[in-house]
Amino acid sequence: MELILFLAGVFLITFFVGRLLEKIRIPWIFSALLIGLGLAAFNPFKEITSSSSFVLLAELGMYFLLFIIGFELEITKIMKSGKFIVKTTIAIIVVEAVVGAALVHYLFDVPWLISLLVSSSFATVGEAVLLPILEEFNLVKTKLGQTILGIGVLDDVVEVITIILFSIIIGRTAGHTHFNIWLNLLILFMLFGLAFVVVKFRKQITSFKYKEISSFFLFVLFFIFLFVGIGKIVESAALGALLAGISLRNIIPEKVLAVIDSEIKTMAYGFFAPIFFLSVGVDTDISYIIKFPLLILLVMLMTNVTKIATSYFVGKKELGKKHSILLGISLCVKFSTSIVIIKLLFEKGLIEAGLYSVLVGTTIAFKFVVPFLLSYLINKWNIRLPKPAPN
Repeated sequence: MELILFLAGVFLITFFVGRLLEKIRIPWIFSALLIGLGLAAFNPFKEITSSSSFVLLAELGMYFLLFIIGFELEITKIMKSGKFIVKTTIAIIVVEAVVGAALVHYLFDVPWLISLLVSSSFATVGEAVLLPILEEFNLVKTKLGQTILGIGVLDDVVEVITIILFSIIIGRTAGHTHFNIWLNLLILFMLFGLAFVVVKFRKQITSFKYKEISSFFLFVLFFIFLFVGIGKIVESAALGALLAGISLRNIIPEKVLAVIDSEIKTMAYGFFAPIFFLSVGVDTDISYIIKFPLLILLVMLMTNVTKIATSYFVGKKELGKKHSILLGISLCVKFSTSIVIIKLLFEKGLIEAGLYSVLVGTTIAFKFVVPFLLSYLINKWNIRLPKPAPN
C-alpha cells in the first residue's frame, strides 16, 4: 500500500474516533495514539510505518509540537504568577519528580539522571486538555480555575528546562566522531545566540513589507527549519524547535500574531501531530503492557496520588479541602510534552521499550479517568459558578 493511501485511511479513522473521544472530553488528537496502539498489536503496514518517509513526517510532527510549546510560553504571564501559584507549582513538581525518579530508577534500573528527566516531564500539566473541562463547569474565572491554569502556565518553564537537559544529555552521549565536545557546545551556544539576536533585532527583522499572511508564514517556516537544522547537527533539534517558538513569539507583529498562531496549530495538529502520535503508539510494546498491567497501575497510582496529596496539603488552607483535591486531580492530566520527551528518550536509546510502553500506557489510562472523576466530584460537591442573573 502507498504511504499516501495509508495516511488517507489514518486521517479518516482519526476523525471518526476523535469525534467519539470528544464526547467524553478527551482531545481528538489522542485518537491517533489509540490507532497506533492498535497497529502495535497487529500491523499489516510495517513496511510503511518503518519507512524513512513516515519517520520524517513523524519527526516533523514532534518538532512542530515543540515549537508550539515554545511559542505559547508567555513570560509576562509567568512573571505575574501569584505567590500561592508559584509555591504550589514548585512543591508539586519537586515532590512528584523525586517520587517518580525513585520509582523509575528502582523498578526499571534506569540511571538517576534519566529517571529524573522522565519524572520531570511527567510532572508537567496539559492545560490545553483542562481548559474545555473547566469551561464546561464555569470554573475558568474562579480561584480554583485560575490556580489550575496558572500552574499549567508556570510549569511550562519546567518543560523548557527538561528539554534543555535532554539536549545536553544527548549531546554528551551521541558519540559524534566528526565533532569534539567544544564544537558541540559552540553550536548549542549558537542556537541560544541566534534566539537572542532574533529577539534583539525584532524591529529590523519584521520591518519588511508583505502583501499576504501566507508570504509571512513562509518567513516563519524558514526560522523553524533554521533552528531545527542547526540543532540537528549536534542532536539538539528538539531544543532548536523550542527556541524557534520562544524567539518568534517575541518578534511576530501583534496584528498577525493570532493568525500565525492559528495557521501553525492548524498545520501542526491537522497534519503532522496525528502522524507523530501514531508513531508513538506503533513503537509501544503491547505484549509488555498486557504482561504487566499491574506495573502500569502502580506507576499511575504512585505518581498521581503523590500529586493529589501534595496539592491537598499545600492548597487546603488557601482553597479549602475539596477544591485542593480537585486541583490535584486536574493537574494529573498530561499532554504532548510528556509524550514528546519520552519518545525522544526512547529513540535515542536512553530508556528501554518496557519503560516507554508503561509510560505511554499510564498517560492514556489516566487521561480517560480524569474527566469522569472531575465531572463526578464537581457535580457531587456542586462546585460551579452561579448562573448569571437575567437582565
